[in-house]
Amino acid sequence: MALKALDIYKILPKKNCKECGDPTCLTFAMKLAGGKADVDLCPYLDDNAKSVLGATTRPPIRRVKIGVGERSFAVGEEFVLYRHEKTFYHPPGIIFKVSDRQTPEEITQVTVRVRDESFTRVGTMLRYNGIAIENASGSKESFARAVATVEESADLPLVLISTDPEALALALVQVGTYKPLIHAATPDNYKAMCALAKKHGCPMVIRSDTLDGLVSLAKACAAEGVQNLVIDVCAATLGAFLLQSTAIRQLAITRNVPELGYPVYLDTTRTGMQDAAMALGIVKYASVILTDPLSPEQAKAALTLRQNIYTDPQKPIQMNPGLYRIGTPQKDAPVLMTVNFSLTFFTLEGYLESTRIPCFMLIVDTEGLSVLTAVAAGKLNEFLVRDSLKKFGVENEVSHKNLIIPGYAAPLSGRIEEATGWKVLVGPRDAAEIGEYLYTEWKK
Repeated sequence: MALKALDIYKILPKKNCKECGDPTCLTFAMKLAGGKADVDLCPYLDDNAKSVLGATTRPPIRRVKIGVGERSFAVGEEFVLYRHEKTFYHPPGIIFKVSDRQTPEEITQVTVRVRDESFTRVGTMLRYNGIAIENASGSKESFARAVATVEESADLPLVLISTDPEALALALVQVGTYKPLIHAATPDNYKAMCALAKKHGCPMVIRSDTLDGLVSLAKACAAEGVQNLVIDVCAATLGAFLLQSTAIRQLAITRNVPELGYPVYLDTTRTGMQDAAMALGIVKYASVILTDPLSPEQAKAALTLRQNIYTDPQKPIQMNPGLYRIGTPQKDAPVLMTVNFSLTFFTLEGYLESTRIPCFMLIVDTEGLSVLTAVAAGKLNEFLVRDSLKKFGVENEVSHKNLIIPGYAAPLSGRIEEATGWKVLVGPRDAAEIGEYLYTEWKK
């Protein structure tokens, strides 16, 4: 079990030397307990203390990085079983799968999609993470050519799938410096696979259909000097994957079986129910998810679900407060005030753009709360509006002092007028009605 901050403090040298970067040993202990510091930062811990603290303060699920450069991504480093307990940190990589039996043109087409295709939702760009190449032909040469075809089109994180170490060795000659994820080590080939992983510095998948088998393989690979591992549970059904991935997460989080403290791999193409497998993997602990190329509709659903699950439930998605322009507003343009909850911002922005009326949006900081919630919680008040008008220099941008506020903020209208000296106009509650409101009610 993880140690509490005071338990950790008792083990520390209590010198308050500040050499770890923190002002006191107690501060350092609190960071260790929260998984935000490393025991190696303390120069005065002996090996025994480091061993004890390292086992209990490092993330229960190891962080594994796949690829290099701008498109690389990290998985693992999770601390909780349920996202509402704290949050999930590293969204799973969604990887499109190709085969070395496909033509170079077909492989290139999929690669270019992963390289270029993206969707924007609530201000965040959503896209796929990489390409997996499977050695389905059994030919080492065909496999190497397929890998080279992908590499010629894009610099993307790769997953190389083959149980033949010789085939992987030939492919890694071309892409080994880019740290692809290699799949997979088994009881029969793990020594040769570990040698490849060590030579090229690659993360590696271990594969077994039992938890005991995974534990044995993890121990064996660690003994060979390879610890950047990803677990493939080889589940034949979605039900089996759910049971096994949940068991792995529970045993890792509680540190009862630390050998299972690695990210989980899911190949949805094995299941025959790809959409369901994708959704299950995102919500139930898969960190690397392989799929056949998705249609745009399937992709939007998967990427949106991933964004929702991996958004901190205690920190709503927020916009930066400020004065935003819709179109090219002049001095007589309307000023509309709203909150920095991103969904509110983008919904209102979309309706304002459709009106083709140039205007200003004054976004005030309600810590990501919606209008109604912010009013109820006292986060949206006349003083915040007053200070925001001054901070963002709204008076310098317009020749009037008329402010449109959301309909749900109507109870604050009088107080805002008194605090700011601006005339307050109460807009509609529904952003969809803002166009009609501006055409019929707005007075310069």
